Amino acid sequence: MKAAPKPGRRGDVPRRTAYDVLAAVEEREAYANLLLPRLLTDRNVTGRDAALATELTYGTLRGIGTYDAVLAACSDRPVAKLDPPVRHVLRLGTHQLLATRVGSHAAVATSVDLVRAVVGPKVSGYVNAVLRRVSTRDAEQWMDIVAPRPDADPDGYLAVRHSYPRWIVGAYRDALGAAAAGELGDALAAGNARPRVTMAVFPGGAAREEVMPDGAEPGRWSPYAFTLAGGDPSALTASGRAAVQDEASQLAAIALTRAAAEPGSGAWLDLCAGPGGKARMLRGLAGARLVAADLHPHRAGLIRAALDAAPGSEPAAVVAADGRRPPWRDGAFDRVLADVPCSGLGALRRRPEARWRKSAGDLADLGELQRSLLRSALAAARPGGVVAYVTCSPVPAETSGIVTAVTAEDDAAEILDAPAMLPEVPGLAAPDSRFAQFWPHRHGTDAIFVALLRRRA
Repeated sequence: MKAAPKPGRRGDVPRRTAYDVLAAVEEREAYANLLLPRLLTDRNVTGRDAALATELTYGTLRGIGTYDAVLAACSDRPVAKLDPPVRHVLRLGTHQLLATRVGSHAAVATSVDLVRAVVGPKVSGYVNAVLRRVSTRDAEQWMDIVAPRPDADPDGYLAVRHSYPRWIVGAYRDALGAAAAGELGDALAAGNARPRVTMAVFPGGAAREEVMPDGAEPGRWSPYAFTLAGGDPSALTASGRAAVQDEASQLAAIALTRAAAEPGSGAWLDLCAGPGGKARMLRGLAGARLVAADLHPHRAGLIRAALDAAPGSEPAAVVAADGRRPPWRDGAFDRVLADVPCSGLGALRRRPEARWRKSAGDLADLGELQRSLLRSALAAARPGGVVAYVTCSPVPAETSGIVTAVTAEDDAAEILDAPAMLPEVPGLAAPDSRFAQFWPHRHGTDAIFVALLRRRA
């Protein structure tokens, strides 16, 4: 990634940094949450400039669906056929015009400067004309023009208003079930809200109150969670006293520890443990030997680092292994966590570009992997042992659909009441009340799904 230009006529550093991230996300499938912090550090962008670059980057990525609908109404060229650099600049400019306090003249002028810097002067007139048309109305006025009527096409309306692919709107509707009539818009809106950074102290380590910095707030339900008022969490993570972890992720691990299981081997398994957040939590909670596995050796290394930072009275082992063809024998573990690979549609607040990279077909491909891993998790549990199936997705094709399909073919698998393991958390019941579903709009967490199963003796 080339260095940002110096501030001036050829563009300012915050906008150029946001542009570079947008370009890398679309053209090289980069991850904004990994690339942006690195660019801010490399370019020494701090304070208000860093805040502006962050807002422009994430706000534009979240709003692509809405902004493209507006741009289509303001341009004589299809947005998809524009040269990528022009498209990135137009989206950045539209976000500033419709969703920030940047003045219209500044939003247009800086966008013209930016496109001159990255493309040249030939298209500057086109960018200027399109963004001036965008600036003639505010966001609500544009919704009246570019979004379908909500009574005629409710999912199409929500897709444009909240900037989601239509298929995700439909998948969220299915996930909410009867609650969708009153909550679907709120659920989609919550996926566009910037989350506070949530941290976890380690069970068995320093008390939360000793670790929390000034301005932090304790979590709502997890005794290990707290949220930061702002700033960089790296000082806390570097100290080894806390780690970044969503509160629902912490509670998924806690739920596994609460389900009744008969005493057995004294060993627990985290089947898909990378990068190690839940394994770190389990090590302090288990009071048993923990085995943490991941297919990829580099992720196994991350797990080892996470476990080395976590206190625990019992040993922990890390293995690089395919959970579908495991090196351990069947029935070896008292409790098994299967936090399976998924679409990540429950974490769109943190990774907004994921909505534009996924398709309904991807869920079908993931489904076979998820079913295989759940079968393996059940096989690894001893009779009377408990399995937690966890995904960072609310979509039935990855959640309840997987669990019911696998248990239908396995008479030894019994579905437990997962919400009952977290009685302090309201509103967890999914359409199938045996399963627990967290939601950003209800719980302020990622949309994490938890199913608990027992291997019948």
